[in-house]
Amino acid sequence: MGNLRLITITLMTVLIYLLPSCMIKSSKIILPKSLNLTLITDPSTISAASHDFGNMTTVTPGGVLCLSSPAEISRLLSYAANGERKFQVAARGQGHSLKGQASVLDGVIINMTCLAGVAVSDDMKYADVAGGTLWVDVLKKTVEKGLSPVSWTDYLHVTVGGTLSNAGIGGEVFRNGPQISNVLELDVITGKGEMLTCSPQLNSELFYGVLGGLGQFGIITRARIALNHAPKRAKWFRMVYSDFTAFTKDQERLISMANDIGVDYLEGQLFMSNGVVDTSFFPPSDQSKIADLVKNHGIIYVLEVAKFYDDPTLPIIGQVVDKLTKTLSYLPGFISMHDVTYFDFLNRVKAEEDKLRSLGLWEVPHPWLNLYVPKSQILNFHNIVFKDILLKQNSTSGLTLLYPTNRNKWDNRMSAMVTDEEDVVYVIGILPSATPHNVPEVESVNDKIIKACKDSGIKIKQYLMHYTRKEDWVEHFGSKWGDFSKRKDLFDPKKLLSPGQDIF
Repeated sequence: MGNLRLITITLMTVLIYLLPSCMIKSSKIILPKSLNLTLITDPSTISAASHDFGNMTTVTPGGVLCLSSPAEISRLLSYAANGERKFQVAARGQGHSLKGQASVLDGVIINMTCLAGVAVSDDMKYADVAGGTLWVDVLKKTVEKGLSPVSWTDYLHVTVGGTLSNAGIGGEVFRNGPQISNVLELDVITGKGEMLTCSPQLNSELFYGVLGGLGQFGIITRARIALNHAPKRAKWFRMVYSDFTAFTKDQERLISMANDIGVDYLEGQLFMSNGVVDTSFFPPSDQSKIADLVKNHGIIYVLEVAKFYDDPTLPIIGQVVDKLTKTLSYLPGFISMHDVTYFDFLNRVKAEEDKLRSLGLWEVPHPWLNLYVPKSQILNFHNIVFKDILLKQNSTSGLTLLYPTNRNKWDNRMSAMVTDEEDVVYVIGILPSATPHNVPEVESVNDKIIKACKDSGIKIKQYLMHYTRKEDWVEHFGSKWGDFSKRKDLFDPKKLLSPGQDIF
């Protein structure tokens, strides 16, 4: 009896000792040779794929694939959906997500930047673009031919598939809609491994689902992007306001103007007395005056617009400039204009990136908060969030953006969400940089902002959000949740795709 007990204890000890190695072994992904796919698992590749631009999460994948064709993605997903061992898959471009949305624990990361390329059509009406292509490369390729897409994000060093899976917003949205509103056709590989072409006329359920669909229904391998004439240059203005109502009134008037007499780009930002005030756009003689305005008012507002053009002698250019300089309510004298190439204007954030990288301030935590706010509630939002919360912090860092867009430029059949109540919606970007030590503090401020909006009845929607509770996702999608959930069952029934979003 004693020997039996000793043997039992010995066996249990051996099993406990072996269990960790068994578990580790079972979590490894082993792809059959018949797939002809090479999984990259070296430490540096895995480490890079475990983090994103947000720099607030670490999610370690089982391996990374750099594929040379959409057919290889199809083979992988077909195997994942039908093979003996299930693993999840995330498509990753530049990893510009904030909280691990493009990550997958112990699964496979597909490095989409391995699939890049731009082909302009013979009739010059569109470009077929591989999903892993950077928008800056789309710009380079199309401008060569005197062409350009019409809607851009502020930062161009992100992938086409990445922005189309969210919405793709920037200063041209009021005129041309988000990037998802300028897509003619897609090639998508579903969670079942199906390779499907879709458009408003063909496989439309998949087409509208994928655009703004957060990677839940398929991986975009090709997008057909509408093109227009590429202007040669941009007249780029910034104007300073001390009165918030005058600032928003001018913004709203500018986005209502017709194309020919209006501006082509419009955004706005806030300078706060407890933050960094970058006046470098303005002439040296005005920079100290602007800094004094910030100190005296607590917050000042900077309207930023651009008018694109080819020929500076055209009368319309002078008319637009006159309208800006003579009819807007900015503080007299506080206007600055730069004349730059169209490419340099669209790629303007790259210079800021280079500066921050040189200072070691690019690869830091980014606990950003992006919101949509209805026009009727923007003054209330300003008073509650900017004045009563942000301005009362000891310090703030990073940009704070605020600009309106026209709701009718969005297609409600697509998955992307924006507030529905009104014709004009404000885009808010609260974009702080942080240190690893103060991330919780900054995130608590973000939570306070969201709670204050809810308590005050301000009907916000988040963009680039990350919820961890199903009820939050149901609330986010509202009336679209039923269709969103059905599309998941239809196109990714095994729930393989983009698990980092934490939706299903």
